[in-house]
Amino acid sequence: MKKAIIIGASSGIGYELAIQLAAQDYQLGLMARRQERLEELSARLPGEHFVQITDLLDADKARSQLAALLEVMTDVDLIVVNSGVGASEKNLDWVVESEMIDVNVRGFTAMSMDAMNYFILRGSGHLVGVSSLAAHFSTGLALTYHGTKAYVSSYLNGMRSRAIHSKLPITITTVEPGFIDTPMLENRPMGTVPVEKAVSQIVRAINLKKNRVFITRRWMIVAGLFYILPNWVIRKFA
Repeated sequence: MKKAIIIGASSGIGYELAIQLAAQDYQLGLMARRQERLEELSARLPGEHFVQITDLLDADKARSQLAALLEVMTDVDLIVVNSGVGASEKNLDWVVESEMIDVNVRGFTAMSMDAMNYFILRGSGHLVGVSSLAAHFSTGLALTYHGTKAYVSSYLNGMRSRAIHSKLPITITTVEPGFIDTPMLENRPMGTVPVEKAVSQIVRAINLKKNRVFITRRWMIVAGLFYILPNWVIRKFA
């Protein structure tokens, strides 16, 4: 039986990913803050799954909870670090900014590091980290969020190098979504796709053990443009 842990499974991409992976006969460990959502999700999935309430704001406690879940499930093939928070940054509010840093950087790093160490001891595995198209540009209205996602993509790239040097069959997949119809998206800009379609592409990338995937693929072109367009053009339209 294939086994996977999804960190950030209570809504959006993580919730739909649980549905699609369970349909492929994965046994799942579901981690997130909202107990009622996780229990509802577990109940609708075929088979038996595990629920672990976790808040990445407390990274040290989350590390212990991940370790306990790994011990209970045994021999986990896949760990998806999907947890992330975003908020409007019209005002520079340290409470808001620090929460994004704590979850998207500190919490993400703790989960990814422990996942990698687990796979090294196991001798193989697959770590998937959900970043964003936002990793490739920044705006004055979302500077901290974009900065945290740039960190996520860069960190996963470095982790991929570590996996290669280990000479073990460990895959690192960076997922960089554009506009996906999830609760995190405050409006529905042009190019927004249903979460079901987005996640089906993520699952395909997981099955193919891709190193990196833009969701949907059109955003790869947009990301490339961010590196060649003048900053004043990006600032005008982003």
